[in-house]
Amino acid sequence: MRETKNKHRVVIIGGGFGGLYAARAMGKNRDLEITLIDKRNFHLFQPLLYQVATGGLSPGDIASPLRAVLNRFKNIDVVMGEVKDIDAERGVVITADQEFAYDSLIVAAGARHHYFGNEQWEALAPGIKTIEDALEMRQRIFQAFESAEKTDDPKEREALMTFLVVGGGPTGVELAGAMGELASYTLKNDFQAIKTNDAKILLVEAGPQLLNGYPEKLALKATKSLQKLGVEIRTNTPVLDIQQDHVLIKTSDGETYIPTKTVLWGAGVKPSALATVLHDRFGVNLDRAGRVMIEPGLNIANHPNVFVIGDMANFSHQDDKPLPGVAQVAMQQGVYLAKLLKKRLRGNASLKPFRYTDKGNMAVIGRNAAVADIGGYGFSGWPAWLIWVFIHIAYLIGFDNKVLVLFQWASNYFTRKRGARLITGTHFAEIPQIVRR
Repeated sequence: MRETKNKHRVVIIGGGFGGLYAARAMGKNRDLEITLIDKRNFHLFQPLLYQVATGGLSPGDIASPLRAVLNRFKNIDVVMGEVKDIDAERGVVITADQEFAYDSLIVAAGARHHYFGNEQWEALAPGIKTIEDALEMRQRIFQAFESAEKTDDPKEREALMTFLVVGGGPTGVELAGAMGELASYTLKNDFQAIKTNDAKILLVEAGPQLLNGYPEKLALKATKSLQKLGVEIRTNTPVLDIQQDHVLIKTSDGETYIPTKTVLWGAGVKPSALATVLHDRFGVNLDRAGRVMIEPGLNIANHPNVFVIGDMANFSHQDDKPLPGVAQVAMQQGVYLAKLLKKRLRGNASLKPFRYTDKGNMAVIGRNAAVADIGGYGFSGWPAWLIWVFIHIAYLIGFDNKVLVLFQWASNYFTRKRGARLITGTHFAEIPQIVRR
């Protein structure tokens, strides 16, 4: 580690959108000595993970090494490590083998899957927050088709070709849409014994509509686009149980048993375990979802130098409701903190409270099909899809990633082929027999 020599020491936990945007904005300030700690050595563009899971992109297309992204800032150290604890009295962040003193601390450790008290479901229904999650999901999807090709039992084949996506938010909608394209177009001519367009893709949502928070008109357009891809949608349908060979859902008629081997989870997230550490060490309040309650300046109560941003934070000082857990919130919060610390170092702490500028919401369903709610205007179909493409390219980190993804998307658009349809690993090489009832 370089010597600080009276510089203001900033420790950032997490290299996601919030942490990375904070680091890049602060890196221009030579009065700061910054340490960014992440348990991975790369920044992951999570909004495109579902494309890795469905074979459209390779992991390296949406991941950028943190050291490479930040190497032009000579006042930033990148540390690969997992934070185990924070000593509030000494002002120290503790990893497995090091300690890092701070004058200001930014915690942006993100979120993980939330199974609403049914943690046993995680092994059966993978979520999609990391590259490993996406590869696990990809393996299960393509292995199911391979196993269906080999069996002669029609009931077993039908169950193997039933894919159930849990959650009707953007993640679930995008996953279901990609699955619909995969079954209807990409894999259509790849098998001899099965017809992949016979695959049943179910999207179940506990609430009354898909894309909660979007205008009802756009949610309806998304529903119709999914149905054109063969996706069966069931709203007001909570999941009651997930087992290795079936899912039990609640419907208006009672309970329905669905034989399936492939369940994909997109129903919810909860904050990093560091939220509990902050509660224990600083006495900060957590909301019902486990997020850290933060002040208008993004700091925690009674600690003006400790900030929490992104998916971990509950910022309820705008419109009397928490800000959504989306990348744009984390990015803007990171940039705000850079401005705040710059003013503080100049002896002026009077920066206006953080205010989020909503730049819109988007979800892609498939080729030429998307919905976008931008500035109070709703877009759907090809215009929304085109907006989605260029905005995602623009926000990808690293020029090489932008070029790779743009090339892959252009190829996929014209050929409908997904070049990363690889089955890796061995722990799901054979899918167990379906238990018939």
